[in-house]
Amino acid sequence: MKKFDVIVLGAGIVGVCTCLHLQLRGYHVCLVDKKDPGQGTSYGNAGLIERSSVIPYHFPREFSRLIAYAFNHQTDVRFDWSYLPQIAPWLFKFWHQSSPKNLEKSTLALLPMIENSVKEHDFLAELAGATSFIEPKGWLEIFRSDKDFDKAKNHLLTLERFHLNYDVLDRNALIQRVPHINPQLVGGIHWLDPKTVNDPGGLTSAYARYFIKQGGSFVKLDALKTEYNNGIWQINDNGISIGAPDIVVALGPQSIQFLNKIGYRHIPFAIKRGYHIHYQQVDEKTVLEHSICDPVAGFVLAPMRQGIRLTTGIEFASPKAPPYWTQLKRAEKIAKNIFPLGEYVETEPWLGERPCLSDMRPIIGKAPSHKGLWLNFGHAHHGLTLGAVSGKLLAEIMAGEQPLTSPDAFSLTRF
Repeated sequence: MKKFDVIVLGAGIVGVCTCLHLQLRGYHVCLVDKKDPGQGTSYGNAGLIERSSVIPYHFPREFSRLIAYAFNHQTDVRFDWSYLPQIAPWLFKFWHQSSPKNLEKSTLALLPMIENSVKEHDFLAELAGATSFIEPKGWLEIFRSDKDFDKAKNHLLTLERFHLNYDVLDRNALIQRVPHINPQLVGGIHWLDPKTVNDPGGLTSAYARYFIKQGGSFVKLDALKTEYNNGIWQINDNGISIGAPDIVVALGPQSIQFLNKIGYRHIPFAIKRGYHIHYQQVDEKTVLEHSICDPVAGFVLAPMRQGIRLTTGIEFASPKAPPYWTQLKRAEKIAKNIFPLGEYVETEPWLGERPCLSDMRPIIGKAPSHKGLWLNFGHAHHGLTLGAVSGKLLAEIMAGEQPLTSPDAFSLTRF
């Protein structure tokens, strides 16, 4: 058996960043996954390091929106009704945690993490020689109706306490900021604090390569074969045997399978599915320079190295269900009327799974019932955003350092 100080399960952005921060503190770390780094959920997001999303994505309280969602009339959320009996208990908890009081609690808990998200990615990118993946362009919300635009501008007043930077763009200013966009759009908001990532999977891989270059190890093993024996966490798979006194579960949507297996069955965890597909440019001159989001339809168009990526909102369906084109096609119809899109780059859409807790906060810290078991998962819509900063927070906790924020709000014991 090859021994390490720490084994990190999961080679997504959260797991890889955790490895780097532990390595920086002198730990001998092994990263474990069945896939190459950055090939799971971390591959398919919208590429936003979302410094401006200070209020978590929560359950809507307006009755009119609930009715629209109930009949699958919205583009941003789709239900597979056969899955509803399984997801309903979690949805009720999510609704409860989205009350004004509980939402404010989660907002304030996450705020130090959001505020440090860009800085911590910049630090790791500089370290890893991966700065070409991150661009200081911010992103734009665009609006198709005066009613929605006015509502968004009024909402800006409620965000003043967070001191965010943005430009409010009328129709002409929006066209100047995003050439080739549909001139019938009424306006937009350009959020300036966030940064964008032109290849999220590539950024994760670059971080992992640096980790390995600095002496870290990466092995392809099945994390669910992990066992605890005589004070050591061990994995025996594919003829390879590794062990460590400490282990970090950063398996994203698969984290719950690992924890259920060892007795943690009370965690209010659910998976929100999401899709993307890439398009070619219609011609050499029609270039999308900025990521644009339609907040009503719930999709993002993002310029990526692979092409123009269209990402969808939320789908509630069984993780075992096949991909459905329904939501992507609805979004595509609207997206093509916003910005010119060419042919598909791929023949099939990518399908990913967002790991979500009902109170919209990840679990970061020590597991209460097992020695040497640490957790870093459940980042929902903000895995890329919070990957670097949550990796740092967990490493600080494990090393006994002063953490950048109180870890109590992220402890598993809150449930």
